[in-house]
Amino acid sequence: MFKDLQFLLVVAIGLILFQTGVLFLFHQPLICTCGYVKLWEEVVLSSGNSQHLTDWYTFSHIIHGFLFYLLFWAIFPKMSVGKRLLIALGLEISWEIIENTPMVIQHYREQALAQGYTGDSIINSVFDTLAMIVGFLMAKKWPVWSVIFIGIALELFTGYMIRDNLTLNIINLLYFFPAIQAWQSGG
Repeated sequence: MFKDLQFLLVVAIGLILFQTGVLFLFHQPLICTCGYVKLWEEVVLSSGNSQHLTDWYTFSHIIHGFLFYLLFWAIFPKMSVGKRLLIALGLEISWEIIENTPMVIQHYREQALAQGYTGDSIINSVFDTLAMIVGFLMAKKWPVWSVIFIGIALELFTGYMIRDNLTLNIINLLYFFPAIQAWQSGG
């Protein structure tokens, strides 16, 4: 048991160090270029968005954890939770790296809420990954109904507060709908 946990931690830390290294090679800043770190960045349309420890998009990463837990529970029911978590961690880190490529950054800049987006700071990206782990562990421990309720509530809450959420983010990543763009712009 202890060796399994030790292995899990070593691999998880290694993956997060890999994420950090790749983002460093992409020339993403370690912290906000403003020179300080905040626990929470509230303003979406600001240079601090995706630069501090947490922001409105942290909720989406918690939902990633919910969805990864469900997906891998369904696909690999006999696999240990630790191994499923490592697969989820690999996918989340892959997304964090892809999200910070010039092509995806430019694609996001074309959206209403991300016109000045420069990618994530390394610390924000790592905290997004940690938020996914929190969501995964919540989904493991909490009753299914509560995880579903929390996931829907987070989507509705962020949709109401900032006119964006995981669902809209995925839709906008795949295709720009003028009606969504207009609504997100406040129109």
